[in-house]
Amino acid sequence: MTYDGVVEAGGPSSVRVLDEVEIRKLSVGPMDNNAYLLTCRQSGAQLLVDAADEPERLLELVREGSGSARLDTVVTTHRHADHLRALRSVVAVTGASVAAGADDADAISTSADVPVSTRLQHGDTLVVGHVTLEVIALRGHTPGSVALVYREPSGRAHVFTGDSLFPGGVGATRGDSAAFEQLITDVTERLFAPLPDDTWIYPGHGRDTTLGAERPSLDEWRARGW
Repeated sequence: MTYDGVVEAGGPSSVRVLDEVEIRKLSVGPMDNNAYLLTCRQSGAQLLVDAADEPERLLELVREGSGSARLDTVVTTHRHADHLRALRSVVAVTGASVAAGADDADAISTSADVPVSTRLQHGDTLVVGHVTLEVIALRGHTPGSVALVYREPSGRAHVFTGDSLFPGGVGATRGDSAAFEQLITDVTERLFAPLPDDTWIYPGHGRDTTLGAERPSLDEWRARGW
């Protein structure tokens, strides 16, 4: 079936097969959190974006990508509790290392009771087998929020944005005007400016989108302040 990014709570994963990597999306928990499993098609290495909730279902997702339940790394996009409730359990079973934005790492370690072994900075790279991901810091929703960018050999980009960018706007900043200004600036300068319209966005909740679908609304978002 054609991947459309639509998943439902309690439902199966949706799978996107690219030349180098398979991407699996699953909805978990009462807040409809998205978890994404990236599997290198050549090596079998795997990376999970946000061990948000329902560890048993996440471990099933890992096994969908790897019969040996291999999981190399879990990236936690930011420190909010709904994005890391299953982190401790998933790490305990798989032995995966944990990576997170440097400015959120201590809070994640404390909340999930797991060490963050890799503290990510803007411009860093993560390697999953033969697949390379670029780290983009998108400050504002939390100080250490990060996104991951994967570029196909053809050049098309895929961005896992956590709670920093959704269909219809940027992530919540709870009335903090300075945080909103930081977030809208980072999203504009670090995603919309360098990346083309066909860039696919995989958010932390809900449906996927593209930069092209959202680009016409940037000025409206900035004017409304959320």
